[in-house]
Amino acid sequence: MTIETIEVEGLATPVSRIGLGTWAIGGWMWGGTDEKDSIAVIRRALDSGVNLIDTAPAYGFGASEEIVGKALADGYRHKAVIATKVALEWQDGKVFRNSSPARIRHEVEDTLRRLRTDYIDLYQVHWPDPLVPIEETAAVLNDLRKEGKVRALGVSNFSPAQMDAFRRVAPLSTTQPPYNLFERDIDRDVLPYVKQHGLVALAYGALCRGLLAGRIGVATSFEGDDLRQHDPKFRAPRREQYVAAVKALDVFARDNFDKSVLALAVRWVLDRGRTIALWGARRPSQLDGLEAAFGWRLDDKAFAQIDAIVAQFVKDPVGPEFMAPPQRLLAA
Repeated sequence: MTIETIEVEGLATPVSRIGLGTWAIGGWMWGGTDEKDSIAVIRRALDSGVNLIDTAPAYGFGASEEIVGKALADGYRHKAVIATKVALEWQDGKVFRNSSPARIRHEVEDTLRRLRTDYIDLYQVHWPDPLVPIEETAAVLNDLRKEGKVRALGVSNFSPAQMDAFRRVAPLSTTQPPYNLFERDIDRDVLPYVKQHGLVALAYGALCRGLLAGRIGVATSFEGDDLRQHDPKFRAPRREQYVAAVKALDVFARDNFDKSVLALAVRWVLDRGRTIALWGARRPSQLDGLEAAFGWRLDDKAFAQIDAIVAQFVKDPVGPEFMAPPQRLLAA
C-alpha cells in the first residue's frame, strides 16, 4: 500500500497524510481503553506506513501519551512522527486552558517522560488561552525548539489572527482544527490561511466522532463517559438527520467510486488542500480499509454532489463547539 505523504516545515521526514488519532486510546470521554489493543493499533498503523501519531497529555490525563511511549519502544520510535500537545491542565477530572510559560516548561518534561523519548517531532498548543498573550506562549515554545526538545511547532483551534500573533515570534508549521464533511467552518478562513502561508492542517474529527465510519445508527448507545452522549449531533432529532446523510453518502460512494462512506470521508479531507486526516482507532480492526482512501480523487462535480446530499438530509446542522474546554478562572 502506498500512503500519500506531505512535507512539514521543520521535520526531516515526510509525514503520512493519514495520522493516527489517539484521543480514544486515552480512554477519557470515550468509555475506557484497553492497553494491549491500543499498543497493537499503534504498531499496526506504523507497519502500514502511517507514521504520524497524534496524542496529547489531556487524553486520559497522561494515559494516551504513556501508551504511545510503550508502543514506540522496542525499535518503533524511528518509524514515528510524534505530534503531541501542550497548554491544558486538569483538576478533579476537569480540563482548563493554561498556556503560561511555566505550565509549558512543566508539561514538556512530563510528556517526554511519558513518551519515552528525548524529543517531540511536532509540539502543538492545544487551545488558545485568553489569559496569556500568544506571543509569550510562542516564545517559550521557540526556546524549546532551539534547545532541541521540539522539532516543529503547531497550534490547534487557533484563528488566523491568533496564528499571526504566534508567527510574529516563532515559526509555525501546522494547525489542527476540527474538520470533516459535516463540520466545515475552516473553509472560510483557516484553510485559505494554511494555503497562503504554506502550513499543513491536521484535521481532527475527520470521521466526525465515528459518525462517518458508517456503523452508527439511530439506536446506537454510548456508555460510561463517552462524549457522544453530549454531542448534539448524536441527539434527536439531529441524529436521524446525520445518520440518513451518512447512508446516502455511502450509496453515493459505492455507486460512483466503489468505496465506502468511510473512505469517502477521508478522501474528502485529503482533497481539500494541504491537509492530513486524523483517523481515530482503538483496535487494529478499526484500521481496516486504510488503503481505500488512496489512489483516487474527488473532483469539483463530486464535491458538489456531496454538498447536495448533506444539504438534503441535514436540516439543523451543528458544529463541534461543545468540545471546547473552559478557560481558567482569574482567581485560579
